[in-house]
Amino acid sequence: MADFLTIVLSLSADGTPDRPHSDPKYSWDTLQRQKRNWVWNQFFVLEEYTGTDPLYVGKLHSDVDKGDGNVRYVLTGSGASSIFTIDEKTGDIHATKRLDREEQGYYTLHAQAVDSKTNAPVEDESEFIVKVQDINDNEPKFLDGPYTAGVPEMSPLGTMVVQVTATDADDPTYGNSARVVYSIIHGQPYFSVEPKTGIIRTALPNMDRETRNQYVLIIQAKDMVGQMGGLSGTTSVTVTLTDVNDNPPRFSRKSYQYSVLESVAVPSVVAKLKAADADIDSNAEMDYHIIDGDAHGVFNITTDEDTQEGVIFLQRPLDYETKSSFSLKIEATNRNIDPQFLTFGPFSDTAAVKVIVEDVNEPPVFYPLIRKLMVSEAARVGTVIGMVSASDPDSSSSAIRYSIDRNTDLERFFNVDALTGVISTAKALDRELNSVHNLTILATENQDPSQVGRGIVLIRVMDINDNAPVFAIEYETLLCENAAPGQVIQTISAVDKDEPPSGHHFYFSLAFSASNNNNFTLRDNKDNTASVLTKHADFRRQEQSLYLLPVLIVDSGSPALSSTNTLSVRVCDCDVDGIPQACGTVAFSLPQGLSTGALLAILGCIITLLALMLLIMAMLRRRKAPLFLEDERDVRENIVRYDDEGGGEEDTEAFDMVALRNLNIIRDSKVQDISPETASVYPYSASAISRTSYKTLPDNIVFQEFIWDRLKVTEVDPSAPPYDSLQTYAFEGNGSVADSLSTLELPSSDSEQSYDYLSNWGPRFKKLADLYGNLEGSVLQVPQILPLPCRI
Repeated sequence: MADFLTIVLSLSADGTPDRPHSDPKYSWDTLQRQKRNWVWNQFFVLEEYTGTDPLYVGKLHSDVDKGDGNVRYVLTGSGASSIFTIDEKTGDIHATKRLDREEQGYYTLHAQAVDSKTNAPVEDESEFIVKVQDINDNEPKFLDGPYTAGVPEMSPLGTMVVQVTATDADDPTYGNSARVVYSIIHGQPYFSVEPKTGIIRTALPNMDRETRNQYVLIIQAKDMVGQMGGLSGTTSVTVTLTDVNDNPPRFSRKSYQYSVLESVAVPSVVAKLKAADADIDSNAEMDYHIIDGDAHGVFNITTDEDTQEGVIFLQRPLDYETKSSFSLKIEATNRNIDPQFLTFGPFSDTAAVKVIVEDVNEPPVFYPLIRKLMVSEAARVGTVIGMVSASDPDSSSSAIRYSIDRNTDLERFFNVDALTGVISTAKALDRELNSVHNLTILATENQDPSQVGRGIVLIRVMDINDNAPVFAIEYETLLCENAAPGQVIQTISAVDKDEPPSGHHFYFSLAFSASNNNNFTLRDNKDNTASVLTKHADFRRQEQSLYLLPVLIVDSGSPALSSTNTLSVRVCDCDVDGIPQACGTVAFSLPQGLSTGALLAILGCIITLLALMLLIMAMLRRRKAPLFLEDERDVRENIVRYDDEGGGEEDTEAFDMVALRNLNIIRDSKVQDISPETASVYPYSASAISRTSYKTLPDNIVFQEFIWDRLKVTEVDPSAPPYDSLQTYAFEGNGSVADSLSTLELPSSDSEQSYDYLSNWGPRFKKLADLYGNLEGSVLQVPQILPLPCRI
């Protein structure tokens, strides 16, 4: 219907459309005027309709419609069918749903009249708008609330604090639904709010933060210009009074008194005091000063930045005996003073402080603390060097005893008189070993030995001429055979451990024993050095390769000291440039009849002989003769060695290892382990041994009888070694779960069994084969003590 509406609203007075003539589409040559026959009401819909029936919006009608049902109305566009419906026959439009202008303010629809039979349009489609009419259904809202704000304390009346803003979702162009005014519900009489702007201001002057620092305001915004029936919303505003420096510092008292021991160290804290300031943060910062008193330079005061306390500390040591109390005047002043509040009074305060010094028992004090003394290194034992003096600073003036801290005089060179403090030598001194002695002297009170004072004594040992000069270094003098007469072959110097005040001066000369030698001469250079010169040429190494020249050195001390030092001169073979090539004794030359090859042959023979001798000695050391011949028929195969310590029970070489005994086999008699060669020696045979049943005897009795039998056999055995031997027998006992694993075991009943296979087991079983292998048709019983361990 947009085109239709435009056409209808733009009709001229004569009924012709008012269109631009420049558009050929609407030229009179191509178009003829066609009259529109639409009629409608203005379409406005009230929002938030709460009725039960559909809300009537308006009516569409065309002159083509004669009321005979041949015209049908069709509605399309935004919200058609879902929100808006149209009666196809009458053209009435209704709203079927509740509308909200704040969600959608208008709807664009299209209407058309069509033939009800053919659906052919009888009119062009036209566009129209359904506008939702606003009602006051939204209250004002503070989108930024709740608010927090701050204002300085002591602010003047009307100082702006903060501005609040409320918004209303209703249509601001229609009625008063969105016109809001502000008012304060809670917060009078301290603050006010402007009704139109929402600006909050102070309503009272000089509000004091120290009295009350925070206020909570309730602000209301109401639409309909605040009239009856308008909707409203509220928010809270928290106003905090910020601090200003409007309070001076104040001491809680006008005078303070503190006590301190005279022994406290510098810079110890003596006292702390604080001036109260009702302000906070930087407005409460203050500085402390000592502005008067009788403690010039003894104390000082500073500010503790964390607690804003005044800290009085010591700058000089205290002495109760000198001054027992001090008076100070302390001032506290604000650092950050606001000039606009100077009328409130001076931003400072003063207080008197008295410091009382308490007496303590102090150790003795030396006067002076460091004493310097001198002593000659020639001083005898007991020589008095000087004295020290200490006194008790306390009023009691206790007697003092002196002593030396031996940690500073480990070798005990000095003594000190306990009563007088006189220091003397206790041992001979040597300046060259220790020229300065640093002693610590202790002064101890007699009344209280825990009080010990310490003083320093520096003793310098004065030098005397007690050391003779010697060569500065160990000289190595080389003389060429072709040296010319008068040639300087060595320049020597000397050193002396002494330190004369005027410096060293040495005199050099040849010793008396060498003053008339024909080879060398000595020249004193008068600068603490001397030169050695040759007297002739043609020195021969073969004739004499080494010369010993005694040199006498004398110092300038009083009395003068001297020493004789020997200078060694070696004759060398030199090249044309005078560089030594070979020095000392001439090497031995081989005889012309013996060549180098012959010498090497002789040397090789000597080395071969030595190697052969070492090999023979090594073989002799390895060879060891047996102590006795091993009996091949002895089944024990004992190995006995002299000079060899046994390995205890673990050593199985020097004694017989006897097989374990099985008590499950019943023995009728003991079978002696006797070789055929020695059987004639024994006075009894195996058949003569008592046939006691081992099964009926306890284990310990059985084993004891076996040991006694073995002992008797050994005593009468002529082949036994002629010395004590150790034999160990292992007793298995009874109760083995696995029974015997030996192939020699027989059933408990007497039966015949062939032992011929024993001869196939090798020489180690030869004895058993001889004893049991040749017995045919006889009943053989296995002895309970077997020669080999066969039980697990």
